[in-house]
Amino acid sequence: MMTPEQRYFFDLTGYLHLHGVLSESELRPAQDAAQRLPEDFRIDLNREHFNWYLYAFAFDKALERLTMHPQTWPILLELTGGKPRLGGGNMMVDVHGKPFHPLHSGRESALRKGQPGWRRSFVKDGKIYNNDLVFFFYLTDVFPGDGGLIVVPGSHKANFLREHHYFYPESYTADGGYNDDYFSTEVPEGVTNFTPRAGDVVIMSEHLTHGALSWEPKDRDRRFLTLRYGVQHIGPSDPFPDGVKAQLSPETLELIAVRDFKDRKEITTRDTVELTL
Repeated sequence: MMTPEQRYFFDLTGYLHLHGVLSESELRPAQDAAQRLPEDFRIDLNREHFNWYLYAFAFDKALERLTMHPQTWPILLELTGGKPRLGGGNMMVDVHGKPFHPLHSGRESALRKGQPGWRRSFVKDGKIYNNDLVFFFYLTDVFPGDGGLIVVPGSHKANFLREHHYFYPESYTADGGYNDDYFSTEVPEGVTNFTPRAGDVVIMSEHLTHGALSWEPKDRDRRFLTLRYGVQHIGPSDPFPDGVKAQLSPETLELIAVRDFKDRKEITTRDTVELTL
């Protein structure tokens, strides 16, 4: 269950920043695993903003355990109405020289198309429901002035479209694409820049307008596991390759599985979930 304060803040801003989620015994193995990722995990998405390591959560149990961490699991259950599904788990590595990642969001995509889309976020019976979420598990420190994740707080409820010339007009090309030659560490009024420490978690609705400042430090990177969650009856039927699924524990296989809206996964009956090794 979320606390009343967490409900209020997530409803108001569209995100939560949880401090010190990972203990030392959880953080160190996860950091070690993140440094040992094979090069063949890395993919090129024709984006210059990060180095992406696809399915990295399946590489090591220290990372896989984060998918149902005891401190984030109750929040995930509430936000998904007790019907969670893990849809992705990539490691992202941000280094000096990478360009600015322009602001974007799922809600903006729907507004631009003039259609409601499939994403939903509402409050019912005193609880928040959201069917498109991202949990960022930070494995390195971010300090003021470093750059990194930015959001427009409250934009998950926006009823008016953010035009491209708001906030960072030069981050887009004339045709509305991303300008990979644009760099910025500025934080204009209305934008919030996160400075998580290793072991922190940022939970965010994909409705929320977000992006990333250029990474300033030359001697260290920004390394974080990005876990994407939805609800069990929406999304691709089988987004994970067989080789990835073969590495997962039974509990995680259940978490990634598609289920009917009326079904309840056994793992959601547990207050905490331990992986079977």
